[in-house]
Amino acid sequence: MNQTWTGEDSYPQDRPITAMGWLRVVVRGAVLIALISVCLVGLLLIRFVEKPVHGLHRPWTPFITQFVCRNALRILGIGFRSEGTLMTGPGAVVANHSSWLDIFTLNARKRIYFVSKAEVADWPGIGWLAKATGTVFINRNPKEAQAQKVLFEERLLAGHKLLFFPEGTSTDAIRVLPFKPTLFAAFFSHELRDRLSVQPVTVLYHAPEGEDKRFYGWWGDMGFGPHVLKVLAQGRQGRVEVIYHTPLKVSEFANRKTLAMASEEAVRGAHSLAIKG
Repeated sequence: MNQTWTGEDSYPQDRPITAMGWLRVVVRGAVLIALISVCLVGLLLIRFVEKPVHGLHRPWTPFITQFVCRNALRILGIGFRSEGTLMTGPGAVVANHSSWLDIFTLNARKRIYFVSKAEVADWPGIGWLAKATGTVFINRNPKEAQAQKVLFEERLLAGHKLLFFPEGTSTDAIRVLPFKPTLFAAFFSHELRDRLSVQPVTVLYHAPEGEDKRFYGWWGDMGFGPHVLKVLAQGRQGRVEVIYHTPLKVSEFANRKTLAMASEEAVRGAHSLAIKG
């Protein structure tokens, strides 16, 4: 599979943005930028105290991130629903990946830290926000695999809930790709195996009525800016569901491949039922 999934079909045909749509872009965009800007300043100020006192531990700032993400969905007008019990013990989270909206969706209920490709760190605006909120950046270079494994261990031992996208790329929101087992290797270290669990999470985007069912999907060569504008301009929005599955104890699996397979089955099962329904 390529690092960027291009899909089997053509991209959805976007409708031209109307005058009312542009008004929504301006209003929603301005409110969203104001929310993020004010809370980012607050986060950085609190982090000045939090970092020297707690080091890698972040007992305060994740609440700000969660507040921003939940209210970002409200500003966009996207309905949010979640089910299942959040994992409370040490461990990681794995989920299917459909859109840049996953940032808001997956932070809205659970305080997590994303694991993202290194290129995101250089994206204007988003890269800075990702760094401020504790995102872990990784390279796909096999030569760096051991160093990244050590970094994962350090963050997990600090109590961080790291969120991985094992598909390795985003999709069109109507399918789940095979989970790559590579990133699961960190969970099987001597220090972590008997202590950690992995919670599979299914993310389901339901398109606005009358729109292509892939409306919220962002993948392949789709431009980030045009997709953001399309979502901001949409009148009656759709909704997103997040399903938290039973955590899987790492010690109960023989290796990273069997753990990756079990995680994929949980995520894919709920996703397939919803899409078919």
